[in-house]
Amino acid sequence: MSLKILLLGKNGQVGHELCRTLPALGSMVALDYPEIDFERTADLAALVDREAPDVVVNAAAYTAVDRAEAEPDRARMVNADAVAALAAAVARRGALLVHYSTDYVFDGTKTGHYVETDTPAPLGVYGATKLAGERAAAAAGRHYVLRTSWVYGVHGANFVRTILRLARERDELRVVDDQTGAPTAAALLADMTARLIDRATRTGAAPETGIYHAVPGGHTTWHGFARFILERARDRGLPLRVQPEAVEAIPSSAYPTPARRPHNSRLDTGKLTAALGVALPAWQDDAAPVVDALADVLLHAAPVSPRALP
Repeated sequence: MSLKILLLGKNGQVGHELCRTLPALGSMVALDYPEIDFERTADLAALVDREAPDVVVNAAAYTAVDRAEAEPDRARMVNADAVAALAAAVARRGALLVHYSTDYVFDGTKTGHYVETDTPAPLGVYGATKLAGERAAAAAGRHYVLRTSWVYGVHGANFVRTILRLARERDELRVVDDQTGAPTAAALLADMTARLIDRATRTGAAPETGIYHAVPGGHTTWHGFARFILERARDRGLPLRVQPEAVEAIPSSAYPTPARRPHNSRLDTGKLTAALGVALPAWQDDAAPVVDALADVLLHAAPVSPRALP
């Protein structure tokens, strides 16, 4: 029997890619603002009851990290209360909930990679509300939470687009070099989500429910990521005012923000790769097709579609 999937947050970076990967699994209803208001929790529960899905994938989130410090109630409504309403509705149906979380649930003080069982300690409102959302998702019973970091993609506002724009507009570029993590393409998350749902809905093959870390292999800093972006774009022939080697590395203290960021966002992915039986790409291989696509757009050439994970 074909699955029925309800996707929320279809217009976001991850949601856009999920519209590519999920239809192969069954029929899909995909919604976002203004069709559904994620601050109206009763409407979310009614939506699940009306659509009667087998799987709910929640890619909607309040992701304005700094603005969340001034809007804690709104951030909690979208990142936690909405998830609780979805989880309760999913549990009533005996369906499956897939939800996304973040490295910001940790304070970044660990010296090695974080594993799923490490104790969370968020530094700000965004991380705290996403942690509350993780815990709310567990009430669904059958649930998967994919924690990830530094998400970017071909669609939407993100670090890759910002760096390409600034390097073409400015004469100098300064980027933080004391925060470490794995840049993660939205396409990779969508591929992993489809694999996970496929496994979870096969008889006798479902991975253990709970939290999984989902990032590519390796790690870098924001400064290292910026240089990679510009080196790749320059190789594509994109004219730049700031060359990769001229990007200045600065500490976080030189770029103060309302919300504190974890200095270490490295996430161990052994649990996910074992559950799905796949090897994750290096972050550079994950990023290259996205940078190529965006550089080609800026060059007014035909965009290159990011490669799907084999």
